[in-house]
Amino acid sequence: MASESDIQLYTTQTPNGIKISITLEELGLPYQHTKIDISKNTQKEQWFLDINPNGRIPALTDKFTDGKLIRLFESGSIMQYLVARYDQDHKISFPPGSREFIEMTNWLFFMNSGVGPMQGQANHFTRYAPEKIEYGINRYQNETRRLYGVLDKHLSDTKADYLVGNKCTIADIAHWGWISAAGWAGIEINDFPALKAWEDRMWARPAVQKGANVPDPYKMKELLADKAKMERHAAQSREWVQQGMKEDAEKNEARSGK
Repeated sequence: MASESDIQLYTTQTPNGIKISITLEELGLPYQHTKIDISKNTQKEQWFLDINPNGRIPALTDKFTDGKLIRLFESGSIMQYLVARYDQDHKISFPPGSREFIEMTNWLFFMNSGVGPMQGQANHFTRYAPEKIEYGINRYQNETRRLYGVLDKHLSDTKADYLVGNKCTIADIAHWGWISAAGWAGIEINDFPALKAWEDRMWARPAVQKGANVPDPYKMKELLADKAKMERHAAQSREWVQQGMKEDAEKNEARSGK
């Protein structure tokens, strides 16, 4: 990562956050990053809301072609912007309008509308809910497994190294942080051998490892290998997740006048 750049990434160590740092590293783009401490609700401070009004990471700013600052939020939008503007050689994308480009976009949206939301809910009910709700755990773990099955079958059928042929693209990068954290959601990745081989293949990429360590060291694999450490980390996270939910509920009640 270079020390000077117009690209400023606002991120933290989450599956969605590392999508963008990995994309930047794969493209070899210089960028600065600012850690957003979601445990302290930094993402809800006004300066950050001016960048992303939804108060979520990742977000990114850049000097646009008109010389003025442009803000970007939502990981899929940021990834599409970065390859459209900076990946002219199609290192991690395909030429717009090509068959491969359309297929890549299919899988990018499959991630953003399927795997991410469903696994995110599996994470919540498995790790962060204040009480054990079997229906929620089963509902979202089963749906995550179904989506993993779609990916596993696709990779097995195509016998390709990546989701679209033998090139790592933003579709693969978007999925990796979530798939590598399967165990956090209570999913056994070894039940999906083609997907597990793909995850190993992704982790072997230097840019993936470098980007995964932004803004903090990537510790998910370490956590998943140590059940006691994983439980301690989940307990700490559960506390601030619940506090954040409480504060949001209070704001919503005040807004509705209840």
